[in-house]
Amino acid sequence: MTNFEATRAMFHLPEGVIYLDGNSLGPLPRAASARMARAMQDEWGEMLITGWNRAGWMAQPRALGNRIGRLIGAAPGTVVLGDTLSIKVYQALAAALDLRPGRRVILSDSGNFPSDLYMAEGLIRALDRGLELRVVAPEEVADAITEEVAVTLLTEVDYRTGRLHDMAALTARAHAAGALTVWDLAHSAGALPVDVAGTGADFAVGCTYKYLNGGPGAPAFIYVAPRHADTAFPALSGWLGHDAPFDFEPAYRPGAGIERMRVGTPPVLAMAALDAALDVWDRVDMADLRARSVALSEMFITGIEAACPMLTLASPRDPSRRGSQVSFRFKEGYAAMQALIARGVIGDFRAPDIMRFGFTPLYLGEAEVQAATRILTEVMQGGLWDDPAHRRRNAVT
Repeated sequence: MTNFEATRAMFHLPEGVIYLDGNSLGPLPRAASARMARAMQDEWGEMLITGWNRAGWMAQPRALGNRIGRLIGAAPGTVVLGDTLSIKVYQALAAALDLRPGRRVILSDSGNFPSDLYMAEGLIRALDRGLELRVVAPEEVADAITEEVAVTLLTEVDYRTGRLHDMAALTARAHAAGALTVWDLAHSAGALPVDVAGTGADFAVGCTYKYLNGGPGAPAFIYVAPRHADTAFPALSGWLGHDAPFDFEPAYRPGAGIERMRVGTPPVLAMAALDAALDVWDRVDMADLRARSVALSEMFITGIEAACPMLTLASPRDPSRRGSQVSFRFKEGYAAMQALIARGVIGDFRAPDIMRFGFTPLYLGEAEVQAATRILTEVMQGGLWDDPAHRRRNAVT
């Protein structure tokens, strides 16, 4: 059984703050500061450029990919780290389209994160071959998978509501229609058990700064199923995806397997922080994490619905159909969230009216959930959000 008291002690949490926003940015692992200092001082400082070999910097994208792979059900050697999530979406989508040259439709849903849709739109313009981005309601995806579809581009957990797609069923449906799948695991990796290999996913991508706690702007990852690894062609053919990058050949030749999905120079300092963050996960059983997450979110929903009838549950009521977040709708949701943050409970807001709360058992327990419920009740019942200061929009919501 996972000892969540032990994992809690591995994070720095500011005094007086209840942090319910790990679904957007995870808190600082205590070991990350020392690990980054070592990378800066002992490695970069003392080794200089020899750190690429002596400190193993060049191997880190694959090594960290393997550690993430354990959390998403991927075999060793099928995940690599680097670049941003948007870049990895572009890579995966372009490779999938290349594998289905006779088809024209990219199928996504209206609950997908807008950046994924933007990347699809940009890729369509760049390829200029009559491709179409078809967006349907989340519950309509299965029926929309026809023989026109080249690839489905879906985020497993809806960033606004927490609605959870059935990865296994939708992947099987896509394959039956001859389509491929790209799964965005931004709100899944580190939040719930994922099995990309077992469900037959073709490609998967995800970020590491949310539930994996890698820090602001931490690098993203990409998974390619072994059956595609040596045939998927990377549209972004960067020098580190070359089969022999230090031969400096004038023409591109893709590397073997997952290595071809590398693009540019690895972010060494960011990888050091992520390396420390992943140490926490060595102590965690994902089934234990999921059970604890459901228990905490159910406690929160029960308390808020009993005390705050002005808030409407936006997340699926059935916990098996949502990720590790709970969302409520409120017309003045932005102001209400600012009032809550001012009182030490940090969640976030997503337009037009979503108040979003993440439940991360690595550092949250029943006491925090009960206190957050009490404070949110005070804010709502007392109309404490109705203050001009709480309506002023920050650049980041």
